[in-house]
Amino acid sequence: MELFFFITGIINSVVLTVIFILRKKRLDIIQRYGWLYLFMAVPAVGGLILHVITRSSVQYPFCLGIFFLFLVLEWLFDWNLKINFRKNWLLLTPYLIIYYAMNYGFVVLPWRYSPGWGVVMLILFILQIAANFWSETAWKRTG
Repeated sequence: MELFFFITGIINSVVLTVIFILRKKRLDIIQRYGWLYLFMAVPAVGGLILHVITRSSVQYPFCLGIFFLFLVLEWLFDWNLKINFRKNWLLLTPYLIIYYAMNYGFVVLPWRYSPGWGVVMLILFILQIAANFWSETAWKRTG
């Protein structure tokens, strides 16, 4: 379960970083293909099933549940309702709390298993946040 969770976290962080970078210069690509990120629900659900089979630590399904909830909110706000929730604090606040909780889990759980894995995840998270802040000005202009 540890390796599965670590790899899922790496893929998630890299994909989000790429999305944030593309958002700055090529928002059209994100608007057209960004929904593909929602396929990250497959490893989220797969990890929950893997937990049932392996009876891993309860922290893994908890964190995968937060990850899945983030994906549900992403689908609901951006792809289903197509609302500009980033300008509405009542919707943005829970979204950001879940976003940071998801990333916290993807850093802390691998760190508990292997400090090296945790450092990798922390670096990826820092890069993800940097890309997000860097692209934020473009998002505000167009979003």
